[in-house]
Parts: sequence; C-alpha cells; structure tokens
Amino acid sequence: MVFSSLIFIFFFLPIFLLVYYVSPKKIKNFVLMIFSLIFYAWGETKYIFLLVLVSLINFICALLINRRRKKEKKEKIILILTVIFNIGILGCFKYLGFITDNLNNIGFNLSIPDLALPLGISFFVFQGMSYVIDVYRKDIKVEKNFIDFMTYISMFPQLIAGPIVRYIDIAKELKERTINFEKFSDGLFIFLTGLFKKVIIANNIGYLFSLISNDLSSISMASAWLGILAFALQIYFDFSGYSTMAIGLGKMIGFNYPDNFNYPYMAKSITDFWRRWHMTLSGWFRDYVYIPLGGNKKGLKRQAINIFIVWMLTGLWHGASWNFVLWGIYFAIILIIEKIFLNKYLQKLPNVFKHLYAILLILIGWMLFAFEDFGDLKLYLMKAFVNGNIIDNSFIFYVKNYFIFIVLGIVFSTPIFSNIKYNKVNSVIIFIVYIALFIYTIACLVSDSYNPFLYFRF
Repeated sequence: MVFSSLIFIFFFLPIFLLVYYVSPKKIKNFVLMIFSLIFYAWGETKYIFLLVLVSLINFICALLINRRRKKEKKEKIILILTVIFNIGILGCFKYLGFITDNLNNIGFNLSIPDLALPLGISFFVFQGMSYVIDVYRKDIKVEKNFIDFMTYISMFPQLIAGPIVRYIDIAKELKERTINFEKFSDGLFIFLTGLFKKVIIANNIGYLFSLISNDLSSISMASAWLGILAFALQIYFDFSGYSTMAIGLGKMIGFNYPDNFNYPYMAKSITDFWRRWHMTLSGWFRDYVYIPLGGNKKGLKRQAINIFIVWMLTGLWHGASWNFVLWGIYFAIILIIEKIFLNKYLQKLPNVFKHLYAILLILIGWMLFAFEDFGDLKLYLMKAFVNGNIIDNSFIFYVKNYFIFIVLGIVFSTPIFSNIKYNKVNSVIIFIVYIALFIYTIACLVSDSYNPFLYFRF
C-alpha cells in the first residue's frame, strides 16, 4: 500500500491529469472513466466486472422506469427489483459469510463462502441505488449516455472511500464543468491537506492505538482512555483525510463533491455529532430510509422506531460484525433519548458541559466500534472503567512519544485555523509550509510500513 500510494502520487495522478487536461471536452468523461477503471483494477482486478455490472443494471433500470412513466405499477416493480439487486449484491459480498457463520452457531452446518470484500462496494452500490430512486421520484432526469453514467459511478477520487456522491450533486458538471488554474490550485491544496491528515496524523496516532490495543491484559485505565482517544483521532483523520483528498481531486478536474465532515468533535450532543460526521451517509439514510419510513411525522413512537431501524442499518453498513450492530444500537438509544427529553435539558447547560457529555459518549461508542471480538471489547471496557491500575509507566511512555501527534490531532479537530484571512504574506508562508509538509509526508510513506486504510473495508 505504501508503494501504491507513491505510484499514485508520482505516476498515476500526473499521467491522468496530463491526458485529462489535453483531451477535448467531448471525451473528458471517457478519459476519466477509463482511468477510474484502471485505478479500480489496480486495487481490485477481479471485481472490476462487478463495478461495471452494478453500473449497467442501474443505468438500464432507470431507463426502463423513465419509459414507463404512465404505468405506475410497472415503474414500482422495476424500482423494487433494482433495489433488491443492489441490496443482493451488497449482501452477497458483504454479509453472506456473516449470516452463514451465525446460522452455523445455532446448529446449521453450512460452508462459509470465501468472498473477498470488493473495494468501495458500499459506496458505489449506494450511489447506483440512489440514482434509480431519484429517477423514479422524478427528482432528476434520466441519464441516457452510459459513458457519463459509468463516469459518475466509477470516478476514482471518491470511488473507494467516499464521500457518497449522488447523481443530483454533479449532474450539471457531468455535462459542463469549469476547469481552470484557480480551481486546480484550490483543489491541489485541499488534496494535500487530506494527504497530511492521513499520513502525518492518522497513521502516527493510529500506531499508538495499535500498541495499546495489542497489550490489553496489562494496560492501565489511563492507557485505555489514551488508546481510545488515539483511535477516535485516527478514524477521523483517516476517513476525513480520504474525503478531503477526494474533494480536492474532484475540484482539480472540475467537480464539486459534497463535504463529508464538519468538525464532528466540536459537537455538543450526539444528535449534533451525527449532523457533522460522515454527512453524506447520514443524508443518504435520511432521504432514502428515514423519511420514506415516515420520519418524525407519525408521532414520537414511530419516530423512535424509525431512528432505531436507520441506526441498525448504519451499523451494518459499516461491517458484517455484531460489534457494528451494537454500535448502531448504542447510538440509536442515545439519539432517541435526546429526541424524547434530553435535548431540552442539554440546551440549558454551559457549552463546555455539553461538549464533554458528547465527547464521553462518542469515545465509548468508538470502543464498541474498534473491537470486533467481544472478548477484547469486554476486556477493554473493564480496563477503561473498572481498573485498579489507574496509571502506569507505559502511559507516560506513550504520552512522551506521541504527545506532538495527540496535540496535532486535537488542534486540527477544531476550526481554529478555518478563519485565517489570506494575503500575499501568509499565502507565501502557507505555500512554504505545504512544500515542507509534502516532503515530510513522502518521507513518511517511504520509511513507514504502518499505513492502514480503515474505511476501505466498508
């Protein structure tokens, strides 16, 4: 993966940009599609057919729905079959082994299929499905050019780790988009910001969590909380780093992808947190599950049920494991409690207490998320909450060696630098800083073998 990162930065991306920029407008989508398929085949050659199949089926089904506008029953049947196909593909590759394993645990004797999880399947399946639903709802016009549609589904900047881009977000830009030096330079700085988030902060702080979580039997209470803080920062800068890189790359080639994060650790409630974290996924479930179920318009009891359903599905979306289901249920319960009565009391508290309340619950939630093995999860929870060993020498060692990355993670989790006013002087300084950080980032990629990709499995 380290070697691949360097190949992408110094080989794939420059060649793509050169070919893309010199290509006439009429074939830019074709060029983007071809390079996107090469990019996907580079990481997942055997499943490139699946990406093409999902794109083709959703494209054809949307055309069929559009041709039967006066036949509502047939429209609905096609929509239902398309949704079943998409969920079936996702279920087959992502959940079949999980389902089989659990059936075997209750007495069945089924062979567990050995299917590798295709990269980015949760993202491109959701994009294809949302497109067909939007065509059915008449929210968008059907796309009649398969190359343009395949470009939308397969765009390499956001194909593997999001954000989830809906067709409506970029429909106009697929046909006509502005590409100029200003957009390219803005996109380049955004891309580099995401790269720094991932390599400099996420990788280093993630290594701290791996050290702590690999020695669960002897960690102190302080080390357990330091570890989950490290994981919280790792998963944020890992995922937001990739999202930021995708947004930057998109801008470099003329697309404006939606934001995926809005300083989630500044949240003052769990409701607020989920308005800030992975916003494209939350928006997807809101528009295609929560609202169709009735949302908040059918009474408090029905709203609570809808929230529970959405968060069960959100947990499962993140992985075929019971800890993700538990994680989803955990947040569903908190969100329901906040909706019923807690929000009105939280509003009366000083901001610092609201923030501490949110951070504590978020960190506990990440404990559930981080450990797929329930034995490890139970042990970690005990170390964090019921542990006579409050602090040890290992904790002091971890703090001394990772202090700078912990501070960087905390500082850049806040909007402290977002209000900087640019002028000629600080623009030059920022440019120099970015050059220095880029050199350091490349040095890290060359020398460091710890470069995990957390959200690629989703």
